[in-house]
Amino acid sequence: MRILEIMLNIRVNKWIFLLLFLFVGFSSPAFCSDRFEQFKARTKDRFPGVSWVSVEILRQWMEEKKGDELILLDVRSTEEFEVSHLAGSLLAPTLDEAWPLLAGLLREQLIVTYCSVGYRSAVLAEELEKIGFVNVHNLEGSLFEWANKGYPLFQNGKRVRKVHFYNLWWGMYLKKELWAW
Repeated sequence: MRILEIMLNIRVNKWIFLLLFLFVGFSSPAFCSDRFEQFKARTKDRFPGVSWVSVEILRQWMEEKKGDELILLDVRSTEEFEVSHLAGSLLAPTLDEAWPLLAGLLREQLIVTYCSVGYRSAVLAEELEKIGFVNVHNLEGSLFEWANKGYPLFQNGKRVRKVHFYNLWWGMYLKKELWAW
């Protein structure tokens, strides 16, 4: 009986060790960075008609453009937006919510969409293009890439260093020191 207990204990410990090894390995910065790049590539493939803009270019546009020249649409939930967002961005999780914000604008208006990682915002960018907006860009890597590069985030007009990471699976693409909780 004691031998059986020892054997079962060894098997359980092997499983615990294996799960711990997988968790640590899959959450390593190098692994997560490679996975994020793969995710971004798959997202671009899924939305071939969408124009993409890098965080570096968006940062330049934000420094150069004033007022109504650049519209930033945050496609995340209210809860995510309240944790942090880009300066001057407008919350618009759906086309129905974006439409009143864009009503009366020229179809050539410069618009950048973003979410956590770029998928939800690519959906909105595609929808905006379908209804005639011709200068719409989706932020590659979206808020996670922006935050990972150390670019400014805001909450209620004040600069912050935290991001709503949605859940642990998506959070692996965000530096852990930026996690909101």
